[in-house]
Amino acid sequence: MADAYIVDGVRTPFGKRNGVLKDVRPDDLAALTLQQLMERTQVDPHAVEDVRLGCVTQIGEQGYNIGRLAPLIAGFPVEVPGTTVNRMCASSLETINQAAQAIMSGMHDVVVAAGVESMTRVPMGSDGSTFSDQLLAQYNIVPQGISAELIAAQWKLSRQELDQYSYESHMRAVRAQNQHFFDKEIIPVRVQSAEGQEPLTVTQDEGPRADTTVEKMATLRLPFKADGVVTAGNSSQISDGASALLVASEQALRQHHLTPRARIVAMAVVGVDPVIMLTGPIPATRKVLDKAGLRFDDIDVFEVNEAFASVVLAWGREYHPDWNKVNPNGGAIALGHPLGASGGRLVLTALNQLEAIQGRYGLITMCIGWGMAVATIIERV
Repeated sequence: MADAYIVDGVRTPFGKRNGVLKDVRPDDLAALTLQQLMERTQVDPHAVEDVRLGCVTQIGEQGYNIGRLAPLIAGFPVEVPGTTVNRMCASSLETINQAAQAIMSGMHDVVVAAGVESMTRVPMGSDGSTFSDQLLAQYNIVPQGISAELIAAQWKLSRQELDQYSYESHMRAVRAQNQHFFDKEIIPVRVQSAEGQEPLTVTQDEGPRADTTVEKMATLRLPFKADGVVTAGNSSQISDGASALLVASEQALRQHHLTPRARIVAMAVVGVDPVIMLTGPIPATRKVLDKAGLRFDDIDVFEVNEAFASVVLAWGREYHPDWNKVNPNGGAIALGHPLGASGGRLVLTALNQLEAIQGRYGLITMCIGWGMAVATIIERV
């Protein structure tokens, strides 16, 4: 089986809902990452055999197969195909895995794995309707916030623990911003300002709060359960953003004179109970480690998506990690979670951290709505 390598990747800053990126169409935002990826890697777009673009709410400006339209907007040759992938919150981690699978199987040599979501312009859930009566007869389908509450109850996680973890996410993200850690992965986005003013150039994530405190978080209301523990403060932020990575075979590396940054070692996808729904990272971690032939202690960096603090802390209760290795530069609670783009962000952030600490292996895992999870292990090269 052939090896699949990550050559490089880029992402936009992540904007808050109705924030700095609210006036940017998602197809244009995705196209920008594709253009900048090609410029950074100096790969001729004609060499790209497929574009896989993750996007969850595929309606409106994210409809019409945005995975095809974004490359056209970016100026890719018409011969380069594209498709849109929906593995919900892990959609762009899924596109990275699909790209790797295509290369490992020998079907492709150069694939772009990307993702986008404008949760401002195309609200989450706006593509949905009612659930099948047959589904509801089998499962008590609930909102993800209720699932986060169920996890907190099962693992006996307190409001204080969730808020403390979330505070640390912000502090880590702020520290990383101050140290310019994300500069390597973020591309600037120029957005139009008010009429008569110069365009604004956005260069960093909008979500991290340097002034937050655990005490402030403790005042937030409980939207899901009156006697619960889950709040907006210990949940991921609703965000806008895009990401794109170039995945290539060893043959393509030689042909295009490319230096890879990482090898994709192993991938896993799992299903779990669709009611509690967000526990998937626990079995996905075990499964991907088994596929890689690695032990938990072999991993130098873990990126466990912060959909909710309870998800990460429940995972931690099962694995007892060195928390300095887990989301060391903050996560979605601070940085934001533009659904289709987050997987690419997690991989880029893990890779940049591996390079910063001269580590070898990174493990990325994401919970998914209706009870799934994806996990990927990368190796710095």
